[in-house]
Amino acid sequence: MKFYRLSFIVSVLSLVILTAGCSSTGNKPNEAAPVTPAASTPPPSKEPAAYTGQEAFNRMMGLALKWAVDAQPARLESLVNTESTGQNGKSTVWRGFFVSPSRRSVTTIICSGSRTPDAPPFGVSTEANAGAYNADAANLAFLPLLVKTDTDKAFEMTLQHGGDAILKKDAQQPVIYVLLKDRKLNVPVWYVIYGTSEKDRKGIAVVNATTGAFVSAGK
Repeated sequence: MKFYRLSFIVSVLSLVILTAGCSSTGNKPNEAAPVTPAASTPPPSKEPAAYTGQEAFNRMMGLALKWAVDAQPARLESLVNTESTGQNGKSTVWRGFFVSPSRRSVTTIICSGSRTPDAPPFGVSTEANAGAYNADAANLAFLPLLVKTDTDKAFEMTLQHGGDAILKKDAQQPVIYVLLKDRKLNVPVWYVIYGTSEKDRKGIAVVNATTGAFVSAGK
């Protein structure tokens, strides 16, 4: 089994209408129109929204292309919180790093469906500061159309290569996901990490994000 060490980019970034018709009172001016109880509007849902990696990625790309027409992803990662274990390929908070050759800059975009008090705001937004554009950032960039395999499928693949045994030991085992370009394969791959971080992990598996093929696994 081949050990994979993730290449982290350290960058801190910014970035019904209700209409009511008036009913006629008819030809009897002294007769009051019947009063219909107003339908109460249900309060907005406060439940968290969990997204797969590809769902979050697609939401981020829209904002990234508004930031720069030549924006390309360089990294995508799920964040750990109490709302999801990540075992279904979903997380309520995702962070993406995008590079722009024309702007010579890097931006971080957050896709959040979290309802925890300390979470990023619900929706898609940019972080405050832009990172520096350099050769390492440029080399990590990949074409968005290469991301064809989602995290739910990647997770299922890892169950056949050691993940199932880990979950038997701990049914609540957190799982996080990192999307990076593999420079040898020249395509993005999903790192499926059984743990809360690269260092604090029980196992790690790599799945080709373009073909969905299993690449490797290790501790």
